[in-house]
Amino acid sequence: MFLRQLAGLLKPSTLTTLIEPLKIVPLTTRWSNTSAAFTNCRWNSSSAIAPLADTKSTVNTVNKQLETGSEGRLFAVVQLCGKQFKITSGDIIVVEGYWPPEGGDRLRLDKVLLAGSKDFSLIGRPLLAPGLVDVQATIIEKALSHTRTHFRKKRRKQYTRINFYRTPQTMIRINSIDITRKLSDSAAATQNSEERFF
Repeated sequence: MFLRQLAGLLKPSTLTTLIEPLKIVPLTTRWSNTSAAFTNCRWNSSSAIAPLADTKSTVNTVNKQLETGSEGRLFAVVQLCGKQFKITSGDIIVVEGYWPPEGGDRLRLDKVLLAGSKDFSLIGRPLLAPGLVDVQATIIEKALSHTRTHFRKKRRKQYTRINFYRTPQTMIRINSIDITRKLSDSAAATQNSEERFF
């Protein structure tokens, strides 16, 4: 619509130089490395939407990997004490602040936002289904952080204060990450293109 209004104001030779770079080239993949294809597609949003992959075949290949155990090393993004951590089995994460569990306690982390391996990713909206991913962890140490300083000063008022403090920390070892069951076809149902973008 803007180009139609602009066409009445410009010479025909200028108009062709403006419209030529705006040819719409549909994308075959979701992301393109070439900037020219990206700039050409941004003018028409309907052609920029990549087609959804065949969800049944994708779910079947993921289920086949889970059955044979060929998924490789799994990773997950979990929420713990208001923060998100990207973890794999064997990692040690540090949680800042007071947290009630004691050393040696075994935990199962329930708030899993994302899980996957080198070939696939399961993304929750915002969390994955309860019980789909089993993340086992152990509290290995509760300690204090290094000494930090809090310095305050008001100029020309002869007011300076220095406070030293240490925050409690909890160290957690991730024992294992497992996907406990097969994926269902209903969870990966085809969506409209409008619902895919948020």
